[in-house]
Amino acid sequence: MDIVQRQTAKIFPIKGGNVRMSCAEWVAAASIAAGAAALGYLAYKAILCKDKASKAMVNPNIQKDNPKVVHAFDMEDLGDKAVYCRCWRSKQFPLCDGSHTKHNEETGDNVGPLIIKRKEA
Repeated sequence: MDIVQRQTAKIFPIKGGNVRMSCAEWVAAASIAAGAAALGYLAYKAILCKDKASKAMVNPNIQKDNPKVVHAFDMEDLGDKAVYCRCWRSKQFPLCDGSHTKHNEETGDNVGPLIIKRKEA
């Protein structure tokens, strides 16, 4: 018996020192391996990817019960100038309250408001 067979016999005490598994044993081993891989993947997604997803989300808390946040205004109602939030942190959303300044300092982002104003004649 060579060295590999002796070591295998110590690890897997199977008749003759060879690793021989029946079809049912292979199916059981593959099921266990697949289950362990699935659990590992789910743990990875839950622990490591959660932070990335929350940082990538633009809208932290505005109208989260709606599938899409949409605001429409008539141009006549805007007056001479309107300043709209694009960082999604404004307490007066959709109007800008300057929250983007704090957001930019915390994240290193450079977002600013959307400013709409009438052309001077």
